[in-house]
Amino acid sequence: MRLLVIEDYDPLARAMVQALRESGLSVDHAADGLEGLRRGTESPYDLIVLDLMLPGLDGLSILAELRRCHSEAAVLIVTARDALGDRIVGLDGGADDYLVKPFALEELLARVRALLRRRFGASSAVIEIADLRLDLVARTVERAGRPVPLSGREYALLEYLACRRGQVVTRAEIWAHVFSGSEEPTSNVVDVYVGYLRRKLQAVPAPPLLRTRRGLGYQLGAAE
Repeated sequence: MRLLVIEDYDPLARAMVQALRESGLSVDHAADGLEGLRRGTESPYDLIVLDLMLPGLDGLSILAELRRCHSEAAVLIVTARDALGDRIVGLDGGADDYLVKPFALEELLARVRALLRRRFGASSAVIEIADLRLDLVARTVERAGRPVPLSGREYALLEYLACRRGQVVTRAEIWAHVFSGSEEPTSNVVDVYVGYLRRKLQAVPAPPLLRTRRGLGYQLGAAE
C-alpha cells in the first residue's frame, strides 16, 4: 500500500515514515502544505497522514481540495489540536480518523491498518482466499496450512493483490500502490516480483491462485 505523510516537524515525520516503512508500506513524505497537496492530487495514494498546522497551506485546506478532486485516499489527521470542535471540523471535512499528538507509533500503525482494511472492504485483519491465509497484523502468509516465507516487497505485493482479490489489477496500479519509486517505471520490476511471488505460492502443491490476464494485468483468486 502507498501512503503519504504530510508533516513539517522533521523528527516526528522521520519516526512515522520509518515505522510505516518497517511495517511493509510504501511511504512518501511532504514537509509543507503546498508540496503535500501537489503530491496528494498527482498520485493515487491509499492513505494520507495529514497534519493540520503546516507551512504554506493548512491541513484542512488540503483535505477540502483532496475531497473536491474526489481523492479516494483515506485521510488520518494527526494534530496537537485536541478540542472537540477541531475533531468535528476535521471529520466533517472528510477525514476518516483523527489522532491527537503526542501518540504512540503503535497506535498510529493500528489506525493505519484499520483504515486500509476499511478502504479495501476487509472486515478483519485476516484475509482468506481458497487455501491462502494472510494475517495483516502479524504479516504472515500460509498456503494449505503451511507458512510461505516472503520478502517485504513480496508481502506488500501479495497484500495489495489480496485486498483487490478477484479483480484484474494492472501493472500501472501495482507500480503506483506497491513500489516507492526506487526503480524506473519502465523497468520490469513488477513482472519480476510477480514471478517471485507466484513461485513461492506454488511451492505448496495446490491449484494456482495468481494468474496473468494477458494484456490486462494480474488477478489473485481461486479459479472459477
